[in-house]
Amino acid sequence: MPGGRRGPSRQQLSRSALPPLQTLVGGTCGNGTGLRNRNGSAVGLSAPPITALITPEPVRHCCIPELPLDGSLLFEFLFFIYLLVSLFIQYINIYKTVWWYPYNHPSSCTSLNFHLIDYHLAAFITVMLARRLVWALISQASQVGSASMVHYSALIAARLVLLTLCGWVFCWTLVSLFRNHSVLNLLFLGYPFGVYVPLCCFHQDNRSQPLPTDCGYLVQDSLVEDGANGVTGLVRPKDFLSLLRESLREQFHSPPPIPSHSCPLSPDLIRNEVECLKADFNRRIKEVLFNSLFSAYYVAILPLCFVKSTQYYDMRWSCEHLIMVWINAFVMLTTQLLPSKYCDLLHRSASHLGKWQKLEHGAYSNAPQHIWSDGTVWPQGVLVRHNRSLYKAMGPYNVAVPSDFSHARFYFLFHRPLRLLNVLVALEGGLVLYQLYSLLRAEKWNHTLSMALILFCNYYVLFKLLRDRIVLGRAYSYPLNSSGLKPH
Repeated sequence: MPGGRRGPSRQQLSRSALPPLQTLVGGTCGNGTGLRNRNGSAVGLSAPPITALITPEPVRHCCIPELPLDGSLLFEFLFFIYLLVSLFIQYINIYKTVWWYPYNHPSSCTSLNFHLIDYHLAAFITVMLARRLVWALISQASQVGSASMVHYSALIAARLVLLTLCGWVFCWTLVSLFRNHSVLNLLFLGYPFGVYVPLCCFHQDNRSQPLPTDCGYLVQDSLVEDGANGVTGLVRPKDFLSLLRESLREQFHSPPPIPSHSCPLSPDLIRNEVECLKADFNRRIKEVLFNSLFSAYYVAILPLCFVKSTQYYDMRWSCEHLIMVWINAFVMLTTQLLPSKYCDLLHRSASHLGKWQKLEHGAYSNAPQHIWSDGTVWPQGVLVRHNRSLYKAMGPYNVAVPSDFSHARFYFLFHRPLRLLNVLVALEGGLVLYQLYSLLRAEKWNHTLSMALILFCNYYVLFKLLRDRIVLGRAYSYPLNSSGLKPH
């Protein structure tokens, strides 16, 4: 109408004042930046830092129960028995009696061709598989306190006798193999060590930031001081002999004790703790991979390398046995070296670390953006710029470096406490189901016997995994109260 009240024009709406800083998502424009309009130009506003207006919610941790874990000596004994059973199964698959032998042949009266088995090779494989058990016995005897001089002398004598016996059997079998086999076959005896040295001994983590000196579960020899530059805690490059000695020590020594989580509040301490845990986790995974492959190689592959060309065996069934031994050995070693308490420690550290999601250029152009700072604890939903890229905070507590992919991997793997355990349960459960299916469809006596024997070992591993999964699933599902503890 001509005399009516007119509303604000489009030009007046575009020039309206900006909303208050407290109402914007992610807080205000701290760390030296301002709001951005649609043209991309910054609006210079003096504002307090983001941490003065928005305080991230403190991370609350669940208290998990103490689950029983096999001792070092008991685990090594059970693992050795499992490998011996698997080796026996492989010899059954290779040297079983076949039907086309004549009736007057000695093999027709027995279930195996015992005259074709190389007992020196079997003894050599047994010694190589028993190396961890022997070292566990020696370490356990060394930790026992000696009440008298006679007791101490008896322990020293027992250790010497055990080491001498193992060394004599190892040398005797090695000399016999050198006499009876070609050089090409002998190269297969030490193939795992030839692969382990270049892959593991020459691998060093190149760290751009110093490690804290209070990480007691790391090798203290790697922490040095540089007096000229005033930098402490940098990793010193090691020579070949030092790397080889350290790698061999890892093969015999028991894993270091699980460190405790102190819930650090400083972003630098959180990132340093993550670096220490990454190094310790990589070392444990390297030990799991090498020992599982080492066991599968000496149990399932090495006996095939010394089979005569005239001997027939089922290659498909032997390869299936190799895969099953490797998977079960991997699960057993992972369960022992990465227990539930250690996985909970990694989960707590990942909860403090947080995660950043990289956004495309032009996204959230009207939202407040900040310059990432390594001394700031960023809340969830904040947009920051780092190395000319835009990132969004995804965790409730974010101190990770946005462009560091190792921090993103660490958060992805451990921000869910049951992820690793679920993978192990699925792997072992799928293996057991496949073995049951193979047992039902088995037509040969050696297939039935091998599946029945190896299933007994896998049942025990699957039982422990399911027990831990049920208990931890109930523990992590309980709600937390305001103090961060579970209600009774």
